[in-house]
Amino acid sequence: MRKIQMVDLQSQYEQIRDEINRGIQNVIESAEFVKGGKIVDFQHHLETYLGVKHVIPVGNGTDALQISLMALGLQSGDEVITPTFTFVSTVEVIALLGLKPVFVDVDPKTFCMSPQSVRNAVSSRTKAIIPVHLFGQNADMETLLTIAKEHNLFVVEDACQSIGAEYTFSNGRQVKSGCMGMVGCTSFFPSKNLGCYGDGGAIFTNNDALADEIRCIANHGMHKRYHYDRIGVNSRLDSIQAAVLDVKLNYLDSYIASRQRAAAFYDAAFSRCQLITAPARNPQSTHVFHQYTIQLAESIDRDALKAALNEKGVPAMIYYPIPLHLQKAYSGEVYKFGDFPVAERLSTSVISLPMHTELDGEQLQCITDTVLSLVEQCKR
Repeated sequence: MRKIQMVDLQSQYEQIRDEINRGIQNVIESAEFVKGGKIVDFQHHLETYLGVKHVIPVGNGTDALQISLMALGLQSGDEVITPTFTFVSTVEVIALLGLKPVFVDVDPKTFCMSPQSVRNAVSSRTKAIIPVHLFGQNADMETLLTIAKEHNLFVVEDACQSIGAEYTFSNGRQVKSGCMGMVGCTSFFPSKNLGCYGDGGAIFTNNDALADEIRCIANHGMHKRYHYDRIGVNSRLDSIQAAVLDVKLNYLDSYIASRQRAAAFYDAAFSRCQLITAPARNPQSTHVFHQYTIQLAESIDRDALKAALNEKGVPAMIYYPIPLHLQKAYSGEVYKFGDFPVAERLSTSVISLPMHTELDGEQLQCITDTVLSLVEQCKR
């Protein structure tokens, strides 16, 4: 049996080696390393895949979030609502821009932003909501968009873990993740479902004026060369990464299907174990399983289980061990333990198992057998 890894990028590369090498070689031979034709090709192909009017490639997912907020014209002190159970980038960019992050709790089943928690958090200073489509499925966007409309709020989707997921509205309309709000953001970090071989990200929008402003900000604040219309940043996807992504985009749906098959295997294996709760699915959203994250019963010592799995050659990760409202950088005097009980409970009980496109039946059997054999031994 091949070594089990959380993410097996080497085996994935072996399957598409010739196409990847040819794409990179073409960029090298063209010497168009920055703003080259390959970036334009990838941009157009991703626009077609997502069904969105504008894709603006940038340096990484964090840049995508920051530039999107900059483009909305928010003012210092404006409030932006975001979940406390997520990666730090989502709140980091809010604070860096002098805005005020307002945390909310998450749904105990999907781990995504709780709409009721959002309703309770809206104030006269609220200007935007950033729903995070955590671990690969969309948040309750129909409800969140309704709340945003009621209060005239921007919606900036953090789709850094959910590219390719599809959301179905009550009227039957289907939209790809990141393409429902005013603007959407994604990351092409290597471990993502659509990942490059370095850093990369992109911004999505159907708004022409906003797309123009985003492009300006990402290019030092220039609409016209050497004419600086506003303070901007330098954030761009390079041509070699675009070449890699353009190849992998052709396989994204098959990669998603592979992850969904692995998730189904996990689901079946854990279905009879009362100590493990498998990931719930939002019935309005497909799940692309950037992570397969289980929730353990309160009687299980999560850290002990992780250590025991590692000893047996089964890697596991904890996303995320401390919710953001309890982190030193963001807690201040506003938040305390007990404010967001769902997120606080999840931070002590979730654990993510290996999830990638190259998992085979033998590996999945080994992982599930090992988890089931150890979980009983890790009771407190």
